Amino acid sequence: MAFKNLGIIDPILKALANEGYTTPTPIQQQAIPLVLQGRDLLGCAQTGTGKTAAFAIPIIQHLAEKKQIRSGIKTLILTPTRELAIQIDESFAAYGKFTNIKHTVIFGGVSQLHQVNALKRGVDVLVATPGRLLDLINQRFVDLRQLEIFVLDEADRMLDMGFIHDVKKLIAIIPAKRQTLFFSATMPPEIQKLADSLLTKPAFVEVTPPSSTVDKIDQHLYYVNKGNKPELLLHLLQKKKIGSALVFTKTKHGADKVVKQLQKEHVKTAAIHGNKSQNARQNALSDFKNGKIQVLIATDIAARGIDIDELANVFNYDLPNIPETYVHRIGRTGRAGNSGIAISFCDEETVKELKDIEKLIGKKIPVVEDHPYPFKGTLSEKAGELARKKPKQGQRRRY
Repeated sequence: MAFKNLGIIDPILKALANEGYTTPTPIQQQAIPLVLQGRDLLGCAQTGTGKTAAFAIPIIQHLAEKKQIRSGIKTLILTPTRELAIQIDESFAAYGKFTNIKHTVIFGGVSQLHQVNALKRGVDVLVATPGRLLDLINQRFVDLRQLEIFVLDEADRMLDMGFIHDVKKLIAIIPAKRQTLFFSATMPPEIQKLADSLLTKPAFVEVTPPSSTVDKIDQHLYYVNKGNKPELLLHLLQKKKIGSALVFTKTKHGADKVVKQLQKEHVKTAAIHGNKSQNARQNALSDFKNGKIQVLIATDIAARGIDIDELANVFNYDLPNIPETYVHRIGRTGRAGNSGIAISFCDEETVKELKDIEKLIGKKIPVVEDHPYPFKGTLSEKAGELARKKPKQGQRRRY
């Protein structure tokens, strides 16, 4: 099926062609007609499935086809991170290039001056993070009384980042009569409850169940002592001649430490995390996309907005505490029909995390035994069975 078969208007089809898009992804194919019908939508989709276009395209068409003069903010897209907000706004710019849709993005961490000036000029579509939006509403720079469409994107990440209370405050402000589009990669009970309270007879679209991993992603597991992880990472980057890699760490401090270790070996590297300024984060992401740096080190929250179609390699330098996060991380590769490689390190402190991940995805991650930094201790690099077994009563587990 082609985009032209979904009832999309010519100006948007022209913009999509300019972007090189001709065939919709499964979520776009399912969601676009439903949104164009004015239906509320509950979308369960992982990163990389094309969900931004799934709501942006029909929203642009809805606004472009309105014959009366538009006044006030008609669409609000609420998203958890600055990076994701910026990328959504860029998508509206790309898909709405040949329409007269006005849009802007607001987020914290920078001066509000330019954002306020853009709002004063008038916008149809506002993309925002919760904190800055509430702040500008309280300052009376944002008026949502004319809102027609509300999009809540990455709802599960909103929960993870502690934004749910802010989301509920905003829901109390916006008009009750509206079209609501709700997207989440996972549906924990609190998110399901929020969706039930927001949506009216919604259509449900699910693409790739949240507990599964993309088949085209080649997964590998390396057992390694914590102190040897920097050397193993460098070895793999050099041995496999990896052009670019996204590397996940648990902490901001850990990300900075890995950057220093790789830079010492003349690997062009940068980090993005919450302690970095907005400009620093955007510059690092831009340099990574443009190939100026080889390795981007990221924490989960900062990486949520990363959208790179041809990213071939993802490293789990630190395994995540939440198993679903593993699925999100490796979903950064293998996008847009491409293959990808996901490499994970398991050390003496993350055996439980590995067990939880394998339980979630329903399979064992293949172990690579032939490497120069095998695990030394009671944890076998073959399977880690000794460390996974519960110690006998009165016996302490050793690593």
